[in-house]
Amino acid sequence: MKFEEKEVNFLESRMRKYKILIVDDSEMNRSILADMLEDQYDILEAENGARALELIESCQQDLSLVLLDIVMPETDGFGVLEEMKRKGYISDIPVIMISSEHGASCVERAYELGAADFISRPFDALIVHRRVDNTILLYAKQKKLMELAARQIYEKERENGLMIEILSHVVEFRNGESGRHIHRVRFLTEFFLRDLNQRTDAYHFSQQEIMTISTASALHDIGKIAIQEEILNKPGRLTEEEFAVMRTHAQIGAQLLDNLPVHQEDPLIKTVYSICRWHHERYDGSGYPDGLRGEEIPIEAQVVALADVYDALTSDRVYKKAIPHAAAVQMILDGKCGVFNPLLMECLTEVADKMEVSLSEDKLQDDPGQFRGVVEEMLRREELTASDRTLRLLECERMKYDFFASLTGEVQFEYTLDPARLVLSSMGADQVGLPEVIMDPVHDERLLQILPSGELERLCVLLQAATPARPEASIDCKLRLEKGERWFRIVFRTTWSEEPLCCTGAMGKAIDIHDSRVRTDHLERMVSSDQLTGLLNHASAKKRIKAMLEEGPTGKFALAIFDLDGFKSANDTFGHQFGDKVLVQTAQRLRQGTRRSDITARVGGDEYLLFLEYQQEPEPTIRRIFSSLLGKCGDFNVSVSFGVALTETVGYDYDMLFQAADKALYTIKRSGGGQYRFYDAGMRDTFGALSPVDGEM
Repeated sequence: MKFEEKEVNFLESRMRKYKILIVDDSEMNRSILADMLEDQYDILEAENGARALELIESCQQDLSLVLLDIVMPETDGFGVLEEMKRKGYISDIPVIMISSEHGASCVERAYELGAADFISRPFDALIVHRRVDNTILLYAKQKKLMELAARQIYEKERENGLMIEILSHVVEFRNGESGRHIHRVRFLTEFFLRDLNQRTDAYHFSQQEIMTISTASALHDIGKIAIQEEILNKPGRLTEEEFAVMRTHAQIGAQLLDNLPVHQEDPLIKTVYSICRWHHERYDGSGYPDGLRGEEIPIEAQVVALADVYDALTSDRVYKKAIPHAAAVQMILDGKCGVFNPLLMECLTEVADKMEVSLSEDKLQDDPGQFRGVVEEMLRREELTASDRTLRLLECERMKYDFFASLTGEVQFEYTLDPARLVLSSMGADQVGLPEVIMDPVHDERLLQILPSGELERLCVLLQAATPARPEASIDCKLRLEKGERWFRIVFRTTWSEEPLCCTGAMGKAIDIHDSRVRTDHLERMVSSDQLTGLLNHASAKKRIKAMLEEGPTGKFALAIFDLDGFKSANDTFGHQFGDKVLVQTAQRLRQGTRRSDITARVGGDEYLLFLEYQQEPEPTIRRIFSSLLGKCGDFNVSVSFGVALTETVGYDYDMLFQAADKALYTIKRSGGGQYRFYDAGMRDTFGALSPVDGEM
């Protein structure tokens, strides 16, 4: 038997294992569909939505597909979809809707509720078979890929976690702590993060972020590796001098990470840095090492701080015995261990009992299944692929294109980048002799025979030059059709989402194609980033800041401009390559000293921009960031001058904020530099009133 025949037989044997539920109030329609499919599939039938839900409930593990009519008595098709979505069945059991309804609102609602495809009556046997086969195989492949992705993520996280745990236990061994401290802090960190997600919209953590923060929490005390053992393991109370030494472990841990030669931008490293440096800060500003207060403290550091304090209270230490769970919780709520975020205190109050039970049962998950949620979330957030619903809605729009194309004589098309797919109007496909749908069009031989390679390169150049502000373009080119070569004008419009690029257009009697290797995220980074430092460029930062300010005076913001003192001498003395190194190091220090919500940018040359929101007095935050930028780069002493403008003083106009910060910076430079200063009324008297246009760059 030939290999092809074996493969076909194997696929047919697999198909017979699949079970399909046909739901339609018309017995004739059910019979027609059953006759079409029963040779390859096991068939179940339901005459209404209520019966369908009963069968789905009882056979959910065996069902591979539901063919669902829309208009039915008792519970209609939309009602069935809503119930399947509510119970989570829709992610595992694909649904193809059956209807003679062609309205866009009907199709859109079905896709909104999770339908995978649409089949119209009267039935075409070939179309029914193709869509059923493709949908079942697509879902089976997706499940396989999700399981594989979950397994790979699990293995990667397990290996990373193992290495981190080994390193953490080295610190624990020197500190004389129990081997369960790291384990329990990780568990509590994850526990609190998940509860915060359900409790409030103030913070939202993705599955991946929860995993990253929980893993990073294991290294919260890595700085203790540099503390003398006699202080770490002293059985009695520490003296003031000894406690001062102990407090340095937060800065030491951050410095260890700051000196890593690689991976400074890795999310895990940045999270570990925040936790190491700030997990001893307290909400009222009484913590250390930087005296941060309120939301100046990264939320990941706040959560780990609470987990660390609770476990320290309830565990034996060389200097004390363990405190019972209830007493420890009450001590934290009473503020005897420092002041914590009120939202975290609500969380602790509500989950205290459940937390104790979970810790005693050691419910830390350690199986690949827990990572399926991460994979599903990545799909929903379009981190792996384009939104299926978006593609389906484009399919709906294609029906409109077909109608308009029949009136105009043009070929209308849609091209999506991920997955790479070219969809032609039915009339246009007939005109050019191509199928309506072409997967991977850049490498499709039939298409390449029509479109000369030189024209393809021209089209790729046009795509790369397109921007959201100028998305439209056209090109005249000669296409090779069966009737001979003819000139055509191709007109297209590009659109962007967070990941995939979509192109729609029309032309006299031709099609359009683009290079699938061009990614919008790459183009966006090229446009928005400073190529040397990786920070935002000024134009991109300005756009983001303006968007935040235009939301209205809902918060208090500070805009700072700073530059490097004597930077020209660094270039003149050590060369421009060294100067670039100074600029990059300054950018790294700026990133490490700021929060993820802050906006940082390189304005140009040695000038940088910082935009942040604050709640309490902003001066301590500015002072801390200013101090974090000072130091040495080789033989060059890095000194900076800071000019700061506040919305409370200047208002919510970007140009006026920028101009005010610039005037404050100029004031510092005139007095010798190396300081920071806020814009005030005295500068207005010196330089004159602010005006929006003066701040433009």
